[in-house]
Amino acid sequence: MKKISIMAVMCALVTGVAIADFQPNTPQRAPVGGGFVGGVENIVTVKQAKEMRDDVPVIVQGHIVQRMGDDKYLFEDSTDSVTVEIDRKDWRGQTVTPSDTVKLYGEVDAGLFKTEIDVDYVEKI
Repeated sequence: MKKISIMAVMCALVTGVAIADFQPNTPQRAPVGGGFVGGVENIVTVKQAKEMRDDVPVIVQGHIVQRMGDDKYLFEDSTDSVTVEIDRKDWRGQTVTPSDTVKLYGEVDAGLFKTEIDVDYVEKI
């Protein structure tokens, strides 16, 4: 009976430590209502984003220059251009033209032949 009790306590401790250590790897997002988020944003260039592995969170700054189809747009900065996928909800009611500078918050979608950025939200600057 004593061995079973010790094993139960050990399992509870190991499980508790594993759960306490888990922190999702997601980028820091601005609160919906606005406010201070903190920290310095690490903006990368399109050229750098194209060299990153799949699912890496990125922030890119530049211009959306062309619509390429349903939810697909051509985005460019001073280094290169990339296809981005922006769902309707990710626009947050903003209207953007090619002359507007925007920050796109999302993840790298690295495919076999082509890299894109899957956008979580658009910030017009």
